[in-house]
Amino acid sequence: MAETEIRTRPDNDEATEAWNGPLYDRWVQFREVIVDGVAQHGNAAMDAHPPGEGDRVLDVGCGLGDTTARLGELVGPQGSAHGVDVAERMIETARAEQGAENVTFAVMDVQYDSFDRTFDYAFSRFGTMFFANPVAALRNVRSALTPGGRLNMVVWRQKPDNEWLHRAELVTKEYVDEPDPEDTDEPTCGPGPFSMAGGDVTSGILVAAGFERITLERCDRPYLIGRDMDEAVGLMMAIGPAAEVVRLAGEGAEDVRPTLEAKLREALADFQRDDGTLVAASSTWLVSALNPG
Repeated sequence: MAETEIRTRPDNDEATEAWNGPLYDRWVQFREVIVDGVAQHGNAAMDAHPPGEGDRVLDVGCGLGDTTARLGELVGPQGSAHGVDVAERMIETARAEQGAENVTFAVMDVQYDSFDRTFDYAFSRFGTMFFANPVAALRNVRSALTPGGRLNMVVWRQKPDNEWLHRAELVTKEYVDEPDPEDTDEPTCGPGPFSMAGGDVTSGILVAAGFERITLERCDRPYLIGRDMDEAVGLMMAIGPAAEVVRLAGEGAEDVRPTLEAKLREALADFQRDDGTLVAASSTWLVSALNPG
């Protein structure tokens, strides 16, 4: 069990607890619809800046390992892909499901631990927005890259450009009192999915971490948020900003759940297509930067 031991910064303990506990369970529950949506943005980033054949690749915040497996395919048998995540349960599932010989996984808090190997390329699909200290984490990533090594990451753009998430959050806050994090026993997920939505903020973080030649490219894709209305409403109340409010509110949210579910159905209705599926616009930044060495 030594390979799954992990040290975390105190300011990252809550996010670790959340992603290793309730958020893991909800991610697995809605895995099919979540991964299908986020994969479009991850694949766009890999297409824009692919790793080279034979590269040693790091996957930061790899979750269940589907991106790590894809990176392993891209670098070929002479290369390698190493996925790291702070949530032990995520890594356990990734190891059980991803069996390629050139793919490995480890439990790691990138903010705290330095790497014992070097990489030619680092990737992250929605894995960097939850760092309590993103500069420290990305500085560690950069220090593990070879001179000229590329960081290629995907982060959400601003909330209004992801209206399905924004609407759900606004509706939820009308009916659920958002608790002070100090007044709840539920762990928070960290800074949250939109902490890198601002291009200037993200560029500043990367500059502070020592990266150069930073570029941000907008990526817009249609996103399946539910194969029917029940699934879409369930997803909004399980993962994302609205779900965080519901989860932290605990019993206070349960008291208004029927009303909230009805209001979310109204808010999401215009995303529903004739076949019953719900599809909305989604928008991310494809962020690239180089380690100057």
